[in-house]
Amino acid sequence: MRDKPNSEAERVALERLASHVAYGGNPSHKRDPGDFNLSPPSQPREGKTLCDGAGIKSHQVATELLRTGIQRGLVSVQERNGWPQYIWAVYNNDIPVEAILENSGTGTYHGYPLQNDDPYRALVLQRWKSS
Repeated sequence: MRDKPNSEAERVALERLASHVAYGGNPSHKRDPGDFNLSPPSQPREGKTLCDGAGIKSHQVATELLRTGIQRGLVSVQERNGWPQYIWAVYNNDIPVEAILENSGTGTYHGYPLQNDDPYRALVLQRWKSS
């Protein structure tokens, strides 16, 4: 994860990214298709973390989490075509989520809650609360 943004230039760059980011979704992470308009609507796969468990069933909520994660600087050092490979956020003040870049041409991501045994959970919660 990148360090917290320290300069106005860094904050402006993150705001610019946040204004262009998109959430696409992935049927593998959905039991309830919500309003994501996926095709197929849902196709939960064994071993995949489901967004349903976090309670995220709205495309608007998922998009806002992406934007807020970027604005707070919870993005990976790794980038593809100017987009961070990963974005992290916290839903409902206690559920850390991770989004992975699925299309570096459009800045489109899909996301999922971090599992309880994922060591990144604590880091995401700590950074979220301190930003």
